Amino acid sequence: MANTELTPETEIRTAIHDEQKAFSSKDFHKTYARPVFVKPSHLVHRNVENAGEHNQFSTERKHPVFFVDLPSKNVSMTIGGLLPGQLTNKHRHTYETVLYVLEGKGYTEVEGEKVEWQKGDAVYIPSWAWHCHQNMSDTEPAKYIACENAPQLQNLGVALREEEGRDL
Repeated sequence: MANTELTPETEIRTAIHDEQKAFSSKDFHKTYARPVFVKPSHLVHRNVENAGEHNQFSTERKHPVFFVDLPSKNVSMTIGGLLPGQLTNKHRHTYETVLYVLEGKGYTEVEGEKVEWQKGDAVYIPSWAWHCHQNMSDTEPAKYIACENAPQLQNLGVALREEEGRDL
């Protein structure tokens, strides 16, 4: 159980945090950087895939998606997969993505450029680039880790995702 006793240092951090929440545009000159460690709720998500697929995203993306549940406010990580022969819908988003391929072989088309990948490769998908993914095997699934700065943009209110045929 966490220690809930307020030390003088904690009281100062709390006062600074409360004061910062109250800033408005007239207080711009008071917004000095004051890094403060805030202990997150947890630092590890064990057995990610055993927690189960994220039903909404798996259904929407038409392939399994497993969220890594960590309290980051700036980056997210998911485990995704492509079924044998699967081609995803073309889509784009305002956040960047880095894919790291865990297994399989396929390609990602980024703004018309076909980038082939296989186990051990990393692929960069720039912000707002139309792209889709294809598993080139008709018998084996492909699996990857996707790291994105979506939470950062969601917290700023500017995260957007469009899927060709659904949104356009």
